[in-house]
Amino acid sequence: MAFLQDAPQLAHPYRSDRLLRALLDRALPTDRRVALDADLDALGDYAQMAWQRVGNSTRRKPVLTQWDAWGRRVDRIELTTAWLEGPQLTTRHSVLAAGHANHEYARLEQFARVYLYHVASEFYTCPLAMTDGAATALKASGNKALIDHALPHFLSREASSFWLSGQWMTENAGGSDVGNTETIARRDTDGQWRLHGRKWFSSAVVGEAALALARPEGAGEGTGALALFFVETMDGAQRKPQLVIDRLKDKLGTHELPTAEIHLDGLPAWPLGELANGVRQIAPMLNVTRTWNAVCAIASMARAISLARDYAARRESFGRPLIQQPLHAQTLADMQAEFEGAFALTFEVTHLLGRVEQHIAAPHETLLLRLLTPLAKLWTGKLAVKICSEVLECFGGAGYIEDTGLPQLLRDAQVYSIWEGTTNVLSLDSLRALAGGSFASLRTAVDGWLDGCEDARSINTIYAALDDAATFLDTQRASRDSLEAGARGLAITLVRCAAAALLARQATWSAARGDARPAAALRRFVGHGLLRLSTQDAADTELLLA
Repeated sequence: MAFLQDAPQLAHPYRSDRLLRALLDRALPTDRRVALDADLDALGDYAQMAWQRVGNSTRRKPVLTQWDAWGRRVDRIELTTAWLEGPQLTTRHSVLAAGHANHEYARLEQFARVYLYHVASEFYTCPLAMTDGAATALKASGNKALIDHALPHFLSREASSFWLSGQWMTENAGGSDVGNTETIARRDTDGQWRLHGRKWFSSAVVGEAALALARPEGAGEGTGALALFFVETMDGAQRKPQLVIDRLKDKLGTHELPTAEIHLDGLPAWPLGELANGVRQIAPMLNVTRTWNAVCAIASMARAISLARDYAARRESFGRPLIQQPLHAQTLADMQAEFEGAFALTFEVTHLLGRVEQHIAAPHETLLLRLLTPLAKLWTGKLAVKICSEVLECFGGAGYIEDTGLPQLLRDAQVYSIWEGTTNVLSLDSLRALAGGSFASLRTAVDGWLDGCEDARSINTIYAALDDAATFLDTQRASRDSLEAGARGLAITLVRCAAAALLARQATWSAARGDARPAAALRRFVGHGLLRLSTQDAADTELLLA
């Protein structure tokens, strides 16, 4: 018989994940920890089943049927099996509802579920993030009628009454710069607001509702004149005729996710609040959707590394398993250390989000969340691409073959640095957070995270990098152009400092329980360097772009 290589097997994503289990053991009260375990174990079971199912089936994209056999416009979208299972998984395991429970661990517990469910969901988590954001924006709006009407659907624990919500902001004229929005809101003779226009990138078009930006007819130009509206997309089992799906997007990755270009031809709409400052009304969503993005990014990293480690134990090269080859082992360990830093940072953001939403956060924690949210999102988005690319290399040629399921990891990872703000957009947002005093809050937090740490070298490296970042801010503040040009390097320096300090906290806790692995992750992570500051000559930039 010719040699046949064993395929990589996916270890149980919950039972085998020492990082998640140790985090929850440290952070949660015992009763909450025990109560959470059944949902996490079940989601891990589903993830294993889904990986096996995908490996034994042909992957499908959603299919749009615009007309039925008799010429009626139907705009019907056929979804993948994982998407059809989404409402049941979401409601049965409280993937959304848990995040809105009334206790400080609500978000931490929710995102532990999201972390385990994400990859298996085939990016059903994207509309879940939008729905979570919509629920948050509705609650912040104080619009009792809409809250009473929509929130029970968004947070339902029953699949039969669960609604997805989209987020319809992006148009041809601009992505992050929504001030160029061309969609118009007009009132009809009955006083009903109706939306007219085109949305170039519409998430969750299969959902039952959406939040959409539009310019009330007669309003002025610019971002401030936009209003935020709630819309419903379905009339019973049929899509409302005023919502026309032009086409589904043909994307690099996230193929199972139906993203659409749509026309709104008088779709009924209800304003969330005042008929202006719609972008300001979106703001409560941003901490939520960016946190989802970061959690999903680390979930993809976890999946990629798990498969690479399993394969390294199965694949023999030059007389021994890859895991015993020094350079291959070093590569895997380097990825693991970076991933552990990203994991620690991201789940700290989830806990902070819950504390802030429950109004129990210390003053410095509110400012810290404002800074760490864009930092976590931008860093994990870039790191996911890097790690998934490295993992494909770990498989050699097999990593480049579509039906192994491996290339999809890299194609899907690219979205994390694009959705919910690109790296540059979020780097500039972090500057706004720093202008609000969040650097001092980061220092305060780092002091607490390092309390009890006995790794003097790591401690000194973290504080030295923070001092360099502070110096950079002081010296570049006089020139806004120079500050903005260096914003990306500053952001990554700060986020690596925060991640290192959080690794130190976990290492201190774990060492007391006989686990030396988190301390090794800290040393390796700090050894990769924390500083990423850049002060390039503006004249050289102009020459290189000439």
